[in-house]
Formats: sequence, structure tokens, C-alpha cells
Amino acid sequence: MNKEKFITDSLKESAETKLKIEKECKAELMNAVELITNAYRNGKKVLLCGNGGSAADCQHIATELMIRLNHDIKRPALAAIALTTDSSNLTAGGNDIGFENIFARNVEGLGNSGDILIAISTSGNSVNVLKAVEKAKEKGMKVIGFLGGNGGKLKSNVDLPITIPSFNIQRIQEGHITIAHIICELVELELYGNKN
Repeated sequence: MNKEKFITDSLKESAETKLKIEKECKAELMNAVELITNAYRNGKKVLLCGNGGSAADCQHIATELMIRLNHDIKRPALAAIALTTDSSNLTAGGNDIGFENIFARNVEGLGNSGDILIAISTSGNSVNVLKAVEKAKEKGMKVIGFLGGNGGKLKSNVDLPITIPSFNIQRIQEGHITIAHIICELVELELYGNKN
């Protein structure tokens, strides 16, 4: 294996994927910013769910919203909860009600009408994420999907699918955190930035 070529090819593919995001997902990113900004203006919150690397992204994104992203902007916390972080909750749920229900149960307990659920799945087919989306819809929440490939089953079940134009899981995950940073920073600027 030519390691040097592998590195070059990976970096090129990553860059090309981000350029495709700019062409194919810009309108969806603007819509996501509007949905989240409006929710915060109305005193609502953001919940996030996903598995594996997507679970880590949930924590990352919730932190950017709760703490802050742009250190030049002094602002209050924006309510955001990663449903992926409580090991007692997740293991009890997995044991007692089934792993496929762990996120739906937390959406049931924490979600309210007008809140936002960010559902993250590289395949778009994670059963526990699909069930969380169903529960969010029952509760009157809006759902933004961070997806990849063809969007899977989630694409038609969320209110706003943002599908990274790649079938490579690594590129999809890189795309998810890139769009998350863009969305979080724009929400921050919309709510607390200089309006000029």
C-alpha cells in the first residue's frame, strides 16, 4: 500500500465532499439555521441523538450550543441536550426497553412541542434514531436529519434532511461536523452577533 497516495487521496476526497456540500446543501443549511434560531427565540431547546461517531457528534454540537462557538460573542447558554451521554440511562434503557427505544424514551421525557431534534445517522437507517424521530413527530417537534449517501429511511421521515453527498462513512462524518459548525455559528450570529 502506498501510504503517501492514500493520505493525498483521502484529503482530496474530503475537500471534494465539502465542495459538493456547498453546491448541494446550502439551502438546507440556511433552513436549519432558521428552524433552530426560531426555536430558541421561542424558548425551546435542541435534542440530539445518534450512534457511535454520531453520538460523539451529538455531544460536540450540544456543547457548541450550550457553551459557545465564537469566543468573540458573549451570550447566554442555548439549551441543547445530547441524548447519548448518560450511561446509566442508556444501559437501563437498553436492558429494560430495548436498545431500539433508548432515544425515543428520552425524547418522550424531555421533548416538547416546538423543540428541535437533530437526528444523526450516516446511513439514515439507524432503528433507534428512526424511533426517536417518530416520537419527536408525535410530540410536535421539528426534526433535522444529518444523513449521508441516499439518506436512507430517515430522509423521508424528517422535516429537513441534510444529506452529505458521499457514501464514504468517514467523509459523511467529516461533513456532519462541518455543517454543524456552520449551523451553530450562524445561529449564534443570528441571535447574538452584530446585526450590521
